[in-house]
Amino acid sequence: MVIGGAIVGRKDLIKEIRFFARHTGPSMSPFNAWVLSKSLETLAVRMEKHCENALKIAAYLQRHPAVEYVKYPFLETHPQHAIAKKQMRMGGGLVSFEVKGGIDAGRNFLNALKMISHSANLGDTRTIATHPASTTHSKLTDAERLAVGITPGLIRISAGLEHVDDVMKDIGRALG
Repeated sequence: MVIGGAIVGRKDLIKEIRFFARHTGPSMSPFNAWVLSKSLETLAVRMEKHCENALKIAAYLQRHPAVEYVKYPFLETHPQHAIAKKQMRMGGGLVSFEVKGGIDAGRNFLNALKMISHSANLGDTRTIATHPASTTHSKLTDAERLAVGITPGLIRISAGLEHVDDVMKDIGRALG
């Protein structure tokens, strides 16, 4: 795995950052730069698959009785659906949904997954799920979580490249 980025901004800010970078060495090795450039060759194809799988997962979740609601911009039920359709060719690879039953139901869902990995970091070739209320946002109070949109049973799924039927089977089994 390689992590890379770009620095974009005003010329005067870039000049300061360039000086820092040149003298402290936070640059990629030639091998990592090559790996990153090779991965960019297939990025468009991978993103299409992520988005295609995410839409199918979102539609599946919307019909599941254990799910309170689903947030995915290409579902017609999403409040900004029309805007998303104007601005985007596809709906992205992330799906959020609320499991009925609160924080315990969210934890139970995550623990019941067999194929899908659970992690606090979303974005991989594999499908990943996270339950923010019991992981990334667990140190916040209930009120603080709600203020940033983290409900007790909220699950976030980053759709991977696996066969979507396998992913939905794992989700269905974990939802009970």
